[in-house]
Amino acid sequence: MKKIAVISAILEEPKHCQNKFNEVVSSFGGIIKGRMGIPFNEEGIAIICITVVGTLDEINSFTGKLGNIPHVLIKTAISKKEV
Repeated sequence: MKKIAVISAILEEPKHCQNKFNEVVSSFGGIIKGRMGIPFNEEGIAIICITVVGTLDEINSFTGKLGNIPHVLIKTAISKKEV
């Protein structure tokens, strides 16, 4: 069964990790329902929130790949309700 999740990402060095981050996000485009990004240019940080609908395996694979990118911090909230 599928679940809804919100993935929050902090890119601490966007210039160094944004391209790889976007590559991973593009590869999971089938489960992404929405994305919001807020750049903090003066602080050298970007905040990105991604809403997904997928199986636990898909969500975990996605967050695992994002979390392995240097300078990227990931936190995920997954709904208990199945959709």
